[in-house]
Amino acid sequence: MFFSLLLTLGLLNDPPPKIDKVVNHGVATEKPLPLKEINSINVSPNYIYKTDLDSIVASYASTKVNADQLRLRLKEDLRMGTISFDNIKTAFTNQLVDKIIPHWYGTPWSFGGHTTIPNQGKIACGYFISTTLRDMGINLNRYKLAQKSPFDEAKMISCGSEIKQIVQDTPEKALEEINGLTKEGLYFIGFDEGHVGYLLKREGELFLIHSNYLAPVAVCMETLKESRVFKRFTKFHLVAISHNEALLQRWLDNGTVL
Repeated sequence: MFFSLLLTLGLLNDPPPKIDKVVNHGVATEKPLPLKEINSINVSPNYIYKTDLDSIVASYASTKVNADQLRLRLKEDLRMGTISFDNIKTAFTNQLVDKIIPHWYGTPWSFGGHTTIPNQGKIACGYFISTTLRDMGINLNRYKLAQKSPFDEAKMISCGSEIKQIVQDTPEKALEEINGLTKEGLYFIGFDEGHVGYLLKREGELFLIHSNYLAPVAVCMETLKESRVFKRFTKFHLVAISHNEALLQRWLDNGTVL
């Protein structure tokens, strides 16, 4: 009964500060990848991410510093004309997907989780997105973003760019449409009114990166086609991150994402 009640509440949001409305999460099943395997396209449910907590705290702090240094360096290189905006897109995506996010694999999920430290405390799906984006250097209020509905969260991240709506009656049709709408890179995906996560397309394969409340009840990465959270929804909100020049320009300029 309790699990059924949770499903009716809406998107997964956390207590501090005061929450006006609570929304729920969806469902997923794969076990997370280890840090050394994150660049691999061959995702296996047998990989479990484990690490020493003290070392990951130090490593994560260093990674956040590196992300800020990357932002400043890319901004200057773009100003000097030595790189193109495509280089910005690639560098941002690789830093977030391969450096920031992997620290979070294995961090326990909780309906009220809002930890800022990977593998210490618990984290909800909305806070996983807002915290990793903030730690990448995007100037946003992680509480405000995490407490929005999936559509409003997509709207905030979009910075005015297109939000693609996918409505299909079967997972197979939804997967086919999403595959046709995406290219190599990272996206935000909202699951109707029930869940949020990252959608990653690498070498033609679609992956879901999210904090999920079924096994392993933790932050994980899984192929979209095998995800149970994906199969339980028929409506999705999709916003580009890698190819969102308005968002990335705000990142470079340290502009606020509202």
